[in-house]
Amino acid sequence: MQVKLEKTHAIDAPSAAAWAIMRDINALAECMPGASITEQSEDGSYKGNVSVKVGPVQSVFRGTIRIAELDEANRSIALSAKGKDKTGTSNATMELTASVIDRDGGCELLGNSEIKVLGKMANFGARMINGVADQLIAQFLENFSNRVLAAGEGKSADAAAEKVAEQPKDLNALALLWSMIAGFFKRLFGGK
Repeated sequence: MQVKLEKTHAIDAPSAAAWAIMRDINALAECMPGASITEQSEDGSYKGNVSVKVGPVQSVFRGTIRIAELDEANRSIALSAKGKDKTGTSNATMELTASVIDRDGGCELLGNSEIKVLGKMANFGARMINGVADQLIAQFLENFSNRVLAAGEGKSADAAAEKVAEQPKDLNALALLWSMIAGFFKRLFGGK
């Protein structure tokens, strides 16, 4: 199963602050629900875990992520990741490109990714995987924005720092359930 995602997200903060988080793999992983970096290898790659639940299947993927390209001048990054769940029944790969651009007093995060999932997770979760991916991205973007804003000053930075401290470590199951119910009714009544 393959999922392609393209997202654009505006942040009311300087692009330099967003870029500082984007190029820091450990900080980036902290924005992703269920993800953690466990070590950095001498070759510059990182090892980590991602815990994901799709339908009845809960998987903890262990794998590697590497920076395929880092362009400081254009504030863009390309990441390549691959992993296998700890039971060996599912595999996943991801290719991601992201950039931060200046936008009217703030910045914009642009991202494109292609995720391939094979095995048990793809078989059991085929109908739910797009909803899970959308929810993961939504939570990532909220967490990323809060981290960027927390790096600033004033009341908005303090409020964002509180949200960072309280952010869920795993995928928000209630939000996922709500998006699946909403999606069901949109399909049922012919909505987009």
